Amino acid sequence: MGDNYRELKELVQTLQLHTVCESAACPNIGDCWNRRTATFMILGNVCTRRCGFCSVQKGGPLPVDYDEPRRVAEACAALGLKFAVITSVNRDDRKDGGAELFALTIRAIRERLPGCGVEVLVPDFQGSHAAMDLVLDARPDILNHNTETVPRLYRQVRLGARYERSLDVLAYVKQAAPGTPTKSGLMLGLGETLEEVAAVMRDLRSANVDILTLGQYLRPSARHLPIIRYVPVEEFAELKRLGYDMGFRHVESGPLVRSSYHAADAAQ
Repeated sequence: MGDNYRELKELVQTLQLHTVCESAACPNIGDCWNRRTATFMILGNVCTRRCGFCSVQKGGPLPVDYDEPRRVAEACAALGLKFAVITSVNRDDRKDGGAELFALTIRAIRERLPGCGVEVLVPDFQGSHAAMDLVLDARPDILNHNTETVPRLYRQVRLGARYERSLDVLAYVKQAAPGTPTKSGLMLGLGETLEEVAAVMRDLRSANVDILTLGQYLRPSARHLPIIRYVPVEEFAELKRLGYDMGFRHVESGPLVRSSYHAADAAQ
């Protein structure tokens, strides 16, 4: 709760923006906001899917705000960012899944802050390669799409998503834009085994994913999925070593790791 935290909170409210930091109840919000970093969430703050782990509100989506990219770029300029992370709610109501707004936001940031790197954390766009092409044409510095959990738990954890579709999204990025680094992450503690986690890691490497994040699932409220297990720090360290052995270019692995946490460091 330092001066930077209060300044960023006021900025987000003034520009009528959303952050995943607040909407998803991220435990790192104090740390990140005091370092003047935030993950902006475009396309409103109401999601069309009902994932069991996520505290972002669900329901009928908000109208698309085409001025939002400009305001995100204005916030990035006000913060003097050298690296920005943009994500969104799922917008299954739109044919392109919201890809157009991702592209507009990337371009708006680049126009306002030419030296600012941009990472996008995208939904699966329901598997649409055409939608992904819209995002890739705007040339993000990193393309992130989270697999979140192991295939066995998808029906509980990621309602409306499919494991194979998420892998296809990541593999397609490397086919369409081989020079774009890709990134994916998993939450641990939902009932998966270490063998299942290792199998997902191998699948991600087969899709040529470059950056991996592994963190502990923390239950946002009593309405969300329960925590089955707190994963020991030693296991996170073991998975980090395994990730580097598999060939990931960067691995963040620890209890409070989230997909956007220290994103600029991972990019470097």
